[in-house]
Amino acid sequence: MTTPTVVLVHGAFADAASWSGVIAELQGHGVPVIAPPNPLRGLASDAAYVASFAAQIDGPVILVGHSYGGALITVAGTTQNVVGLVYVAAYALAEGESLGELQGRFPLSTLVSNLKQWTYPVPGGDPAVEVTIAEDAFPSVFAADLPADVTRILAASQRPLAAAAFEETAAAAAWQTKPSWALIAGADEAINPEVERFGAQRAGATVVEIDGASHAVAVSQPKAVADLILEAVRATS
Repeated sequence: MTTPTVVLVHGAFADAASWSGVIAELQGHGVPVIAPPNPLRGLASDAAYVASFAAQIDGPVILVGHSYGGALITVAGTTQNVVGLVYVAAYALAEGESLGELQGRFPLSTLVSNLKQWTYPVPGGDPAVEVTIAEDAFPSVFAADLPADVTRILAASQRPLAAAAFEETAAAAAWQTKPSWALIAGADEAINPEVERFGAQRAGATVVEIDGASHAVAVSQPKAVADLILEAVRATS
């Protein structure tokens, strides 16, 4: 039997280094793992990037998405060699649904009122808008269960998300045909945990919930995240 390669897709306001603890846990179990950069420029283009990346891996792949990365694996998971999806404090969209539509069904998280807008150039067009989390709000919104010295570094190094990503709709929902797992961060202030629960239940995912976990659960509790991924690996090997 072949052990799937785990592809870890980070979300907005983070980078691939946010998976460091999870990578160490998976490598300790002999599981092949890669954490590519997420462009964070838009749902369709980012999902296409993840799909292309997965398709170039020999053998089966498990896609793991954190936060906005969950929306990407939902679409990219239709790639033929993807055998499972793992959502970590993430959005699990339905086909034709946007992040804004899914979030709009539930009370908004504190993230929404603490976004800072920036602009970036677009060749041949007007500047586009991207967002980060205001640095003073970052600890409470994103990483309340991490030490202050760590959250200061994460806040200073966060990567912005194109604002257009909130309105783009998912072209497919791979969880309709492929098994999924989901970790719910019970104290998430970036995504309402009810959004995470709803998406996971709709997808028929195997669900684990961690009370007190912040949105940065992959950083604060890497073993718990890796344990769920290992469950998916065993189920699909």
